Amino acid sequence: MLAGWGERRTNEKPISCEFNIDTTCVELRYADGGGINIYCPGVEGSFDATLAMRTEMDWLIYNAPLEYAKMALTGTPEQHLHESAETHGFNMD
Repeated sequence: MLAGWGERRTNEKPISCEFNIDTTCVELRYADGGGINIYCPGVEGSFDATLAMRTEMDWLIYNAPLEYAKMALTGTPEQHLHESAETHGFNMD
């Protein structure tokens, strides 16, 4: 699911974060030249996601890839998606 250099860098701020449609990865790059690639189909397949959850993840990938990366790196996609849905008044169940 994650490919990168070194350990998980959840406390460092990346200098760039974007979705690469060719690799289906959200790519984070850091000032020291390191980076992390998050394989999006792997994140979606790691838990039982409803259609609404998949829709929210797709939106994040294209519109807020840094938020998607934070969700994936913290390992709490279900919790994040439920909280996000409540903010928008959606039912994720």
